[in-house]
Amino acid sequence: MKEKIYLRIVLLSVILALLIVLPNKSSGELDEEDTKGLVTYIDGRVKKKVSAQKDWVNAATNTPVNSGDLVRTYIKSRAELELLKLDVIRMAPETTIDIVKLYEETKGKIKETKITLQQGDIWAKLSEKSETMKFDISSPVAAAAITGTVLRMAVKSDSTTQVKVYQGEVRVSNIPETQSLAPSKSFAPFEIPGPHEIQGPREISMEEWVYVVKSMQSIVIGNDGTVKQYGDFSLEDPDEQSDWINWNLQLDNLKK
Repeated sequence: MKEKIYLRIVLLSVILALLIVLPNKSSGELDEEDTKGLVTYIDGRVKKKVSAQKDWVNAATNTPVNSGDLVRTYIKSRAELELLKLDVIRMAPETTIDIVKLYEETKGKIKETKITLQQGDIWAKLSEKSETMKFDISSPVAAAAITGTVLRMAVKSDSTTQVKVYQGEVRVSNIPETQSLAPSKSFAPFEIPGPHEIQGPREISMEEWVYVVKSMQSIVIGNDGTVKQYGDFSLEDPDEQSDWINWNLQLDNLKK
């Protein structure tokens, strides 16, 4: 009798152990249903809007974010998003981002992420991307194709956009879907090739351009979609002495 009770206890222990271990996934493995992003830091007032809903709701630490969500910070507020435990987006006060796609797999087996900065200021610390991953951050007047970098993008109320690269390099363009294009040299716009098949007619109201912005370089795009300024910058510049920038630099140093 005692032996039967002992065996039952052992079997029950084994079953409980299996129930605990089996659901756990190894590091980096996520199902499609799993959350691809989390709000990992909040200071002040932050809200989120899910694509299928009308209303904005308060976002707290560990609030999930996924494709189609909008996230907004208010005055004197900040937020940090961790995406797939690979990439970090930090939002300055009075910033709104649209998470259009978040590591969604295309027909070509590419994990694609698209984030639109509608207004405000973001800091992005992004891991190196392989050929099977595509990560774009855009504003109303330009898009940045990223392969792995630390950058800051700021969009003013009139859509004027500035991109600063602190590490790595970024391809900035006013051409939609530019992933197959490559500039002839750094910071030099290249000429669009001659006649070729395109996906339907579209009106071109301005000259198309692509710039490669390298480490410690910046570019400013006006609200008309033309490049207004580009060149080097330094961490010693007055513009780089703000609490917002120092906070991000300190966090990045801690996460190296």
